[in-house]
Order: sequence, then C-alpha cells, then structure tokens
Amino acid sequence: MFSLSRQGMTASFLVCCLLGIGWLQFLKMQELLTRKHIASTKTLQRQISQEKQQLSFFKKIPSFGYDNILANWIYLKFLQYFGDDEVRSQTGYSLSPEYFEIILELDPRFITAYLSLSISTSLYAGMPEHSIKITEKGLKSLSPWVPKNSYYVWRYKGTDELLFLEKSFMAQYSFEMAANWASQHSDEDSKKVVSFSQKTAEFLSKNYQSKIARIATWTTVLNHQVNEKTRQRAIHEIKTLGGKVIPHDNGNYKVKLSQED
Repeated sequence: MFSLSRQGMTASFLVCCLLGIGWLQFLKMQELLTRKHIASTKTLQRQISQEKQQLSFFKKIPSFGYDNILANWIYLKFLQYFGDDEVRSQTGYSLSPEYFEIILELDPRFITAYLSLSISTSLYAGMPEHSIKITEKGLKSLSPWVPKNSYYVWRYKGTDELLFLEKSFMAQYSFEMAANWASQHSDEDSKKVVSFSQKTAEFLSKNYQSKIARIATWTTVLNHQVNEKTRQRAIHEIKTLGGKVIPHDNGNYKVKLSQED
C-alpha cells in the first residue's frame, strides 16, 4: 500500500491549514463588502429622504418677494443633484420634476430651467408626461416677447412630445407655436428657430413617423450646451435612426442622412 512520509503528511497538513485560513479570510472579506454595500445603500436612501424633506420645505418657505433669487438658488442645488453621476447611477433622477415644480412655480420665466427640466425629467427620469405638464403650466406665464427667447420653451415641449411620447400631432402644434412666437422677432437666432420649427412641423404633418423630423430634433438637442452624457445619448439616437454625426471645429454637429425617410 501507498503511505505518506512524515514530512509529506506535515506538508499536506500545512497546505490544508493555509487553504482553510484563506477560505475563512475570503468569507470574512465577502461579509465586510456586503456590510459596506448595505451601509452605503442605507446612506443613499437617507440622503434621498433628506433631500425630499428639503424640497417639501422649499414648497412652503415664504420668498418675501425674492422669488427669482430663491429659484436660482434651488436651481443651483438641482445642478449639484443632477451632476452627481456616481450617486444618480444608484438612485436615479426621480427628484428632478420636484425640483422644477418648485423652481418654475417661483419663476415661470426662467427659460434656462425649462431645458434642464426636459433633459433631466424626460431623458433621465423617464417621466416626459410630468415634464410636459410642468412646461404647459409655465407657458401660461410666457408670451412671444416676455421673456427673451421664450419660443424655445415650445420647442422643448415639442421635443418631449416627439421623442419620448411619440405624439407627433401634439409635437407638430408645439413646433408651429415655436415658429409663430419666433417669427415676431427679427434677429438671426429667431429666424433660424422659425425655419427649423416650420420644417419639423411640416415633416410631421405629412408623415407622423418621419425619421427626418426625429433626427432633426435630436440634432437640436445635440447642438445645445448639454453635458457629455446627453450628447452621447443624442448621437446614439441619431445613428440608430440612420444618421451620421459629423463634428465641426466650432463645436457644433452636422448630421448626414444615410438613408431616405
């Protein structure tokens, strides 16, 4: 029969001991990682709960006539919330519409906020209906002349309706209104908005599933001053629809259609 020497038995015993210690260390490490994950999750949940409480407080706090200042301050807090990619990747963007309900209630003429509302609530939180509802309420306080560039709000609304709800008939009306409001101004930017909006509305009136209209709308999103994450999403959507994205030296993008609509 085969028998182990004393040295061989000792070596085998040591190997078994080392493997056992290694396995116990591995289990301990897994336990620590699990505890850390649970603690981290609880911390994030606590932060979200605290932020919701803050937003509830902002809804009730008196502004003492400083509505615009308070709206700007809360908007800065939103930018911190939205820009924390690491945390948002775990908790999502569900508080975005709550921020803008407060901001645009205080200052419905805060044009910059409407773009952030559309991107954060429709694109990232996945709640375009909520974004459109907030926008529709804000539009009641706007006119073609006050504030400057207010026609963009109609374009943001049309973008949400076309890209995220696929309600082309509603988007067509929004782009027609954007063209109408912009046509009452003579500057070059307004003229461009008239042209783009009229073309988009025309495409939608002839073909409610027009890829050209959707590509044109994503191109508008792409050429806004948006963050990298939004830019990459727009590029992806344009390519999916059959467009080729060509960057220009001035920072803007041109889209070439690789197939007919």
